[in-house]
Amino acid sequence: MSLEKIRNFCIIAHIDHGKSTLADRMLEKTGTVDKRDMKKQLLDTMDLEQEKGITIKLAPVRMKYEYENSSYELNLIDTPGHVDFSYEVSRSLQACEGAVLVVDASQGIQAQTLANVYLAMDVGLELIPVLNKIDLPASDVERVSKEVMNLLGCKQADILKISAKTGEGVNDVLAAIVQKIPAPVGSEDKPVKSLIFDSYYDDYRGVILYTRVVDGRVSKGDTIKMLATGAQGLALEVGALSPGMKPLNSINTGEIGYIVTNLKTTRDAKVGDTITTKQHESNEPLPGYKYVQPFVYAGFFPTSNEGYNDLKEAIEKLSLSDSALQFEPENSPVLGFGVRIGFLGLLHMDIIRERLEREYNLDLVVTNPSTDYQVTLNTGEELNIKSASDLPEVTKIAEVREPWINGEIVVPKDYVGGVIQLVVSKRGRQKNLSYIDERALISFEAPLANLLTDFYDQLKSITSGYGSFNYELADYRMEDLVRVDFYVAGEMVDSLSIMVHRSEAQFIGREVVRKLKDVIPRQNFQVALQAAIGGKFIAREDLSAFRKDVTTGLYGGDVSRKKKVLAKQAKGKKRMKRFGKVDIPSEAFTVMLKRD
Repeated sequence: MSLEKIRNFCIIAHIDHGKSTLADRMLEKTGTVDKRDMKKQLLDTMDLEQEKGITIKLAPVRMKYEYENSSYELNLIDTPGHVDFSYEVSRSLQACEGAVLVVDASQGIQAQTLANVYLAMDVGLELIPVLNKIDLPASDVERVSKEVMNLLGCKQADILKISAKTGEGVNDVLAAIVQKIPAPVGSEDKPVKSLIFDSYYDDYRGVILYTRVVDGRVSKGDTIKMLATGAQGLALEVGALSPGMKPLNSINTGEIGYIVTNLKTTRDAKVGDTITTKQHESNEPLPGYKYVQPFVYAGFFPTSNEGYNDLKEAIEKLSLSDSALQFEPENSPVLGFGVRIGFLGLLHMDIIRERLEREYNLDLVVTNPSTDYQVTLNTGEELNIKSASDLPEVTKIAEVREPWINGEIVVPKDYVGGVIQLVVSKRGRQKNLSYIDERALISFEAPLANLLTDFYDQLKSITSGYGSFNYELADYRMEDLVRVDFYVAGEMVDSLSIMVHRSEAQFIGREVVRKLKDVIPRQNFQVALQAAIGGKFIAREDLSAFRKDVTTGLYGGDVSRKKKVLAKQAKGKKRMKRFGKVDIPSEAFTVMLKRD
């Protein structure tokens, strides 16, 4: 098909604003999917996506659309909506010329909408604003239209009003895509350059790449090469997705399609890399590729040691199709053998945990998530530590740096005071406050470690569910950080150690010790629970012993008989304390995640 008749676009929106439903209606209206094969959120194929109502893996689809007696090829990329996957969103925006911006007419603009709009503007995409859910009684078209006009500087007439659920107004969106979004530019005769915007591993076929051809063409049987990783492979099959795989002889300039390769892992073909072919090789990679670093780490342990091999196999399989996943073996005296895994964020961690439990039937203990720290030793050596228990002795350390983020929160303006207090309580600093009609946009910076456990939940409860939050990594800053260790019955439990700012150490130490007291079962002897920085204890709680009434067999007689029996019991308890080993339940390791 000629370049003038191709339109590449994606749909960007905040979570739950109706992006996948709009994609469903488009597939129906263009006749890409038969009525009988249609089901809700067709492009969200994972059970988890259907249940949580979010898009995790992006999926492209090719549609044929008849407009004014001409046939057009529309390539849609359905993108994830969550901040953890913003790099993948930026790559799929790079593969398009335009974007449909979906805003819920009952909720208005949210933080993720803003973040994705800025990403789209950076790439220079043509934006088509769409108000969805106008059939809901709670929708406020006037107010939300004003917000969109302020954000994009467009006119009232440019905003399309639709209901993706009923299909009202979807034809106008398809017409606007043809009219407003420019056709792709590129040349068939130049050396081959093609952008990978997603890749996954298929158990039966190997690594499958989703790609947008910028110049040249990729044909079946070509030898392909990745410019960033240097990996080489064969294009065993090429074609388009509509939504199932449809093999073709080649994918040409400007088109979006898939390539089945003989590569063994997605680490050879990462998102954002450039594909070229041996037959028409190019040496210039497309701009924007970056190595995605995980910055949230957690230890995953099987509940019993027999499950370790299953866990390792399961993670290796998952990492074949998720190149952002990094893992290394970890050993803890209490929990046994496990794996420490790096994630892009908390949602990413949640999804991997659920997939391991569901798809591989594993029972897991997950330790408190932490971030990575950069440590400079007195000798000038640099270390990158991923868990508090790896921190060297205090006397050897010159400085410790922790990651900070730049964040944006969008809330109705009545909640501004509460949100700023929340940010300050997390050692954050408010940088800017601006208003979009009824909404406030709060920009701030804060240490990532303080936002890991329950910041998002607290934000939701302070703002009655109306607040939305988006962040990106800023830099590493030197802070006065200390390691807080926890002792149970005089023994240090390294899996519980955490890194905190000195000013918060006492409070967090007391908090964790108090929570441990609720979780650890009582023993026949008294157990001390303590928090310490180095050799100095900063908090303590005692778990009192079970009291067994040993005087039941005595009745009457002198009181000294009773005292004798109790003294004997006390002696026995002392001996028990010496031999006493406390069994720590797995809930103790996620004690930081427990809400008060």
